Amino acid sequence: MRVDQIAAQLYTLREFCKDEQSLKETLQKVRAMGYEAVQVSGIGPIPHDVVKKLAEEAGLKICATHISYQALTENIEDVIAQHKLWDCKYVGLGSLPQEYQTSGEGYAEFAHNANQFAAKLAEHDLEFVYHNHHFEFTRFGPKTGMDILLEEGSKDFGFELDLYWVQAGGVNPIEMIERVDGRMKVVHLKDMQIVDKQQVFAEIGEGSMNYKTIIDALRKIDVEWYVVEQDVCRRDPFESLQISFNYLKQLAIN
Repeated sequence: MRVDQIAAQLYTLREFCKDEQSLKETLQKVRAMGYEAVQVSGIGPIPHDVVKKLAEEAGLKICATHISYQALTENIEDVIAQHKLWDCKYVGLGSLPQEYQTSGEGYAEFAHNANQFAAKLAEHDLEFVYHNHHFEFTRFGPKTGMDILLEEGSKDFGFELDLYWVQAGGVNPIEMIERVDGRMKVVHLKDMQIVDKQQVFAEIGEGSMNYKTIIDALRKIDVEWYVVEQDVCRRDPFESLQISFNYLKQLAIN
């Protein structure tokens, strides 16, 4: 991991990205922290060309996105055009639609559908990446939902593991990283603390996850983008992103 591979997930700052002016200010602040890239997710309805302009003005690369399932299934040509405009290779889906979550058959049906739009993206040199939560580790008979996605997903079905949610799902993050070797170029990083006997989100280096070992494992599978995301911050979200960046910078090799 190099410093220029560390990105900020704008979902962390979603309350500060609702219109053009607030997005402009937020991107400038993110660049000032030391980040050189962002993942676009959770921003307001801002035209694609404006987002591109603001990112370029801030000196930030758009490394990945989260796109709605509806956009991927009903308006994929716009998704392709958007990512080409942004010079952004990785097209992410932030969560499994609820209708597929209740059975193993649902996971398999989703994987079949995703294989189709993933193949379409691949025709344009774009890559589909799936972002997990903890519910994918629900067991349906002998297999978990994640097992099914891994088995039924095609070569074009990539992953964007969220390592906090892997841990919350009761799975060793290192083992899960090894399972997606060759299928993951973007990863989500956040830490976990136990507060009042409950799992809570934490800045990287402030929790109980062994990120030195985790980063070593991610290097071995040649991850391209290390994206910092914190769903809920217990301090100012900008401060949270700065703390995580400062810690990861210590682990970076330049």
